[in-house]
Amino acid sequence: MRLGEKAGLKPSKPMRDVFGEALLEVCKQNPRVVVLDGDLSNSTKTEHVRHNFPDRFFNLGIAESNLVGVGAGLAGCGFIPWITSFSSFLLCNAYDQIRLAVAMSNINAKILGSHGGITLGKDGPTQMGIEDLALMGGLPTMTILVPSDPVSMKALVKAATDHDGPVFLRSSRVPMPYIYSENDSKFEIGKANVIREGNDLTIIGNGLMVTMALDAAVMLAEEGIEARVVDLFSIRPMDKETIGKAARETGAIVCAEEHLLQGGVGSNVARITAETYPVPMRFVGLPDVYVESADPYELLEKYHLTADDIASVAREVFAAKKG
Repeated sequence: MRLGEKAGLKPSKPMRDVFGEALLEVCKQNPRVVVLDGDLSNSTKTEHVRHNFPDRFFNLGIAESNLVGVGAGLAGCGFIPWITSFSSFLLCNAYDQIRLAVAMSNINAKILGSHGGITLGKDGPTQMGIEDLALMGGLPTMTILVPSDPVSMKALVKAATDHDGPVFLRSSRVPMPYIYSENDSKFEIGKANVIREGNDLTIIGNGLMVTMALDAAVMLAEEGIEARVVDLFSIRPMDKETIGKAARETGAIVCAEEHLLQGGVGSNVARITAETYPVPMRFVGLPDVYVESADPYELLEKYHLTADDIASVAREVFAAKKG
């Protein structure tokens, strides 16, 4: 069964293709936008900009530190640079430059971390961004966004471009089904979207795990357990009000992410919950492990990042809530 089929979601193209199209659109709308590439434009799909605006596209080669430095310089000159590469390459090779030249300077640069998580699959662990949200979370001025479907990707690329300050946007290689409607969906930095109502527990996810959460919620509903599903697309700033309300109204929370549990989004949700309204919680994510090269969906199953796994821990936390 494909992702999102239980929830009745329509399939889409790979998210990296959606990003490339969204980036081209903001380039058309704003002449200040420029794109910096780490010799990966055919993978990140920034090649759409390369073909249409060659004078606003700069391939810096396999030199991520220089990529960030040049991007910060262009931002200082009044441009809006999109610094693009794989999440693992940027965060592990150029973290010092991101910290000093972008975050500490609070400069108006946008960073794409493509191929986040383990679902790039057969490219292997060297290219998997599984610690990227933890590392970016260590930079106080950095806004962090994680789209969950094509509609949110397009909206958040536009929101990131329009936002005044540094932004990290995490993308993925795999397709993510349509969750949102093109016409009536809102994405505000610092907010979260409740995309399914329920009062028995809340599942909070981001990226691919939002689809998994919706599939899990359908499975739980068949057992009489109604799960609220929250798309936490804005990782920083985080929507404390929606998280606190979910804790008060549903009494139990599951957090799901395609990222290491250590330093991941769930730890911040737990902190907010502890400060506002403590409730039983469970967490779905990667344990302390580097995964192997394999089919993306086989990896999701092996490392327990599926709808079945979310439903399983949801049953646990629902039982804990009932005492």
